[in-house]
Amino acid sequence: MVRQAADRQRKLCLNLKLNLSLSLSLNLNLNLLLMRLPDHKHFWKGRAAVQKRQRFCYNWGKLIKRSEPGLKKVTMQQIAEQVGVSKFAVSQALSGKPGVGEETRMRIVQAANELGYSWKAKFIKKERPAGEPKGKTSAAKGTVIILMPNVRFQSRESLFWGKIIDGVSAALAEREVGVMMVTESYSEHLLKSINPEGVLGLIGIGYIATQLLLEIRYAGIPFVLIDHEDALVPSDTVFMNNYDCMKQMTSLVLQTGRRDLRFAGSPGYSRSFHDRWLGFRIAMEEAGLQMFRAEDDPFLQMEEDAYLIVEREIPQLVEQGKLPSAFICANDFFAFLIVKSLIANGVKVPEDVAVTGFDHTDEEPSLPALSTIHVPNAILGKRAVEMLFDRLAAPDRPFEKTMIHGSLLLRESFKKD
Repeated sequence: MVRQAADRQRKLCLNLKLNLSLSLSLNLNLNLLLMRLPDHKHFWKGRAAVQKRQRFCYNWGKLIKRSEPGLKKVTMQQIAEQVGVSKFAVSQALSGKPGVGEETRMRIVQAANELGYSWKAKFIKKERPAGEPKGKTSAAKGTVIILMPNVRFQSRESLFWGKIIDGVSAALAEREVGVMMVTESYSEHLLKSINPEGVLGLIGIGYIATQLLLEIRYAGIPFVLIDHEDALVPSDTVFMNNYDCMKQMTSLVLQTGRRDLRFAGSPGYSRSFHDRWLGFRIAMEEAGLQMFRAEDDPFLQMEEDAYLIVEREIPQLVEQGKLPSAFICANDFFAFLIVKSLIANGVKVPEDVAVTGFDHTDEEPSLPALSTIHVPNAILGKRAVEMLFDRLAAPDRPFEKTMIHGSLLLRESFKKD
């Protein structure tokens, strides 16, 4: 009897999948979920099997109801009940306000996303005046904020970030839109300095804390992020195609016969660093080559204190005779640190050790020209502006992630003439 009841519940779930395909526009595949259900005999054995299958079908039914258009929106009270906190805590967390622990805030935001909470509730579409050409917005109509918190070497003077700002500013100038540059990294200071009613939108550049992004979203300001994304706060984003570009560079170095490669840069530092490291790793794996484990490789821990690691590790490798045949670096800054240290320790670049970078900043003209990947910074900025105005024209469309490809520059630090 128990086994027959369990079979009936499984058929109910399968029938539910057929109904879903007719009523939902979402790409939900119940087959995959069923395949991932525990198949161990002890899991479904006995009377508990019926209850477990009933609970699965009930939870899936709740997901269906949340997904159907026209039904009641998810409320903060529902999120509070899901997480086991007060409605006030949910309100504070979703608005980015203090008073909620970071772990609790992340649980609340994750639950809100899973339940389908509407983040666009406060967004008001700004209508285009009659007769105004599509894609044009007058300066009197509002201002676009360029937000780049002054953290992680992010500054207007940076050879990398500065060019992105130039691209954003130029694209906004073409549309005759006012621009406000903000470098504040604290949400309470940011919102005191702006009037959300007079803001068309926001372009975020580089790393921006989750709490600050929550505050911006709660204020009803549409935004696009450049070189950053937050899993808890989905949005439109623009990135370099970091993975493919780094994989291409690594493969090219391997084709020259250099097999002992080291990656320089912490994969956990940023999304871009992670994707670049992933491109390197996949190229090495496809070539059948071994790599150091992250915990055993100090070069995979390079972040703000990179110069300390380079100054300590390079002399040791030279003394021990364990230098790799090439360093593949996460950015040009790290590459220049390594080139400078190699030369200072009597190592010839690229004859003994080749070095490649990423970003094409040319920060050290006194050193051998660096082989790197050119990043079209200004185009990243321009594309972000286009995406912002696309969002203003269609607030409810799905979020997009745009990736722009770079070009390889093979120069003195790698190429042998």
